[in-house]
Amino acid sequence: MPLKQTPSQTVGPFFAYGLVPEQYGYDLPSLFATSPVSPEVQGQKISVIGRVFDGDGNPISDALLEFLQSDAEGLPISSSADLARKGMSGFCRIGTGTDKQNRFVLDTIKPGAAAANSAPHLNVIVLMRGMLMHAFTRIYFGDEPEANERDEVLQAVPAARRPTLIARLDAARSGISQPIYHFDIHMQGEQETVFFDL
Repeated sequence: MPLKQTPSQTVGPFFAYGLVPEQYGYDLPSLFATSPVSPEVQGQKISVIGRVFDGDGNPISDALLEFLQSDAEGLPISSSADLARKGMSGFCRIGTGTDKQNRFVLDTIKPGAAAANSAPHLNVIVLMRGMLMHAFTRIYFGDEPEANERDEVLQAVPAARRPTLIARLDAARSGISQPIYHFDIHMQGEQETVFFDL
């Protein structure tokens, strides 16, 4: 029997229907939620809001983002027992086509640093129509300057390009209990986000 193309070898758009159907109103269950944490999770609750832009600066309406993160202590979620005990899966999927402004809104907790040479961050995978292979990036936090300075991965990125990986804290909302960070992903152009070759 001949092998057929896998999703990474075809051009969508099938991500909405196949991977996050509930977000788009399809009568199918989604395998993963839109948040990697439950309401009972321990840690500083935050929101990360942003959009995905093409090379012309237009927001992309059919991107799919996968987020993977550690818990508030910097430890990964590695088993179903971890999930039950910590109140988080550490993974979620969000489509940009369900918001009128084509934003993604991630409600989660701020992850801890995994090691002394690491800063708190979120791992992100970007998929969308027209991309034959998904792209990998990270989100660091602008209010963690000291940790960012010692993060080996971030420091390996040329200094001029590092700001494309750093989410900025919404100063107007800095006094509230749930901080909001802004982070846009630029697929091409002068502000192109740094993507990692994994």
